[in-house]
Amino acid sequence: MIDSAQPTALYEQVAHELEKQIHSGTLRPGDRVPSVRRASEQHRVSVTTAVQAYLSLENRGLIEARPKSGFYVRVPRRLQFLEPKTSRPSKAATSVGVASLQSRLADASQMPGVVPFGAALPSPELLPVTKLNRMLASIARRSGARGLSYDMPSGAETLRREVARRSLDWGTNLTPDDFITTCGATEALALCLRAVTKPGDVVALESPTYFGVLHAVEAFGLKALEIPMHPRTGMDLDALELALKKHRIAVCLTVPNFNNPLGSLMPDEHKRRLVDLVTRRDVPLIEDDIYGDLHFGAERPRVAQSYDKSGLVMLCSSFSKTLAPGYRVGWVAPGRFYEKVKSLKLTSTMATATLPELAIAEFVANGGYDAHLRGIRRTYAEQIQRVSHAIEESFPPETTITRPSGGFVLWVGLPPNVSALKLHERALAEKISIAPGPMFSAKQQFGNFIRVSCGHPWSSAAERAIGVLSYLVKRMS
Repeated sequence: MIDSAQPTALYEQVAHELEKQIHSGTLRPGDRVPSVRRASEQHRVSVTTAVQAYLSLENRGLIEARPKSGFYVRVPRRLQFLEPKTSRPSKAATSVGVASLQSRLADASQMPGVVPFGAALPSPELLPVTKLNRMLASIARRSGARGLSYDMPSGAETLRREVARRSLDWGTNLTPDDFITTCGATEALALCLRAVTKPGDVVALESPTYFGVLHAVEAFGLKALEIPMHPRTGMDLDALELALKKHRIAVCLTVPNFNNPLGSLMPDEHKRRLVDLVTRRDVPLIEDDIYGDLHFGAERPRVAQSYDKSGLVMLCSSFSKTLAPGYRVGWVAPGRFYEKVKSLKLTSTMATATLPELAIAEFVANGGYDAHLRGIRRTYAEQIQRVSHAIEESFPPETTITRPSGGFVLWVGLPPNVSALKLHERALAEKISIAPGPMFSAKQQFGNFIRVSCGHPWSSAAERAIGVLSYLVKRMS
């Protein structure tokens, strides 16, 4: 029965209930939806109201009428936009200068009323806020002084044990003593970089890559050597092999599972080759697996670390993209560099906040995390599809777009003469945040690319924002 307390028109309530069935998979593409008369009976509304609901869903492209047959869930038409080509970064190591761009994007994300396509963060609507907060309060009451004490520096043993148990799903078998908890994956990556580099060293990394990585490289006085990326399979290992021969590389940094911003997934045989390449030259590999749990396929992808036999791979991740961004709980399994990373942890943050660690450990141990992941993966997959189709429906035909198989970001190539930085400024004036492509390159390449986050539920505001972006892009083309 319809909840009359909902602050919407009656037909919109009916449409909302049917939309939920479509997005949950209860009604799948091609399925016949209940007849108008049946819908009026199920929801206890008039036939006229049911007709209005169906027309609303039809106008939004969710269902379609078939003559003398009824209404059906619309089968999304095949995306026609091409994928971006393999990137072609400079073959020379270079200094990095993206800090100011990152600061501008962070400021934009805090503006009230902004449609947040720019920040790669999950919406609080998709997170178990109430459960986690109750769990945190309960643990605070039960922990007493323990909750106010340092877990120095390795972190809460209960959390490390739960993460170690999950490592079997990644194709590896780590122990609690292999992990150090961190203040998010950002600190984990920073500790790893500091452990194996000194100012002036060269870091081989993906192009495009997450701007937070570039910011860390810049802050530590390192140089970036950008390696080409394929939008589906990730890092070009032939290019990496050549780079390892020609340059004195201190460390490689990569996101094999769902790179940000491409969403690429490195095949297992490529992961094995990647580890072989760095092992032969004794070059450490920092593996960021922050999006690994957000796969759209049936199985969770392996980590490259699962092929490591010499302790060279430093595996990092956090719960920020899946569960609780504000808790700032991450971890690193630094392999042979454990003692160095542990020492650096003491001089950076000393310890990760105890109560958030314990709350997440309990949530994971009780099985809530796996149930939550199943739901959020479906939601992200649906969001990627909805935003992709909305872009294809309205953007110029020269547009390119990625086809990620995990995560929740899209990498969108605009017509060549469109400046992503100018589009960013004009979109902000319309209260729309996007991440301009130059942020994702040490040399600020990708001038006509933007990253679009799909971490928030689809809404009329998001639909309007895509339309506004399309209008701006066409005017700039």
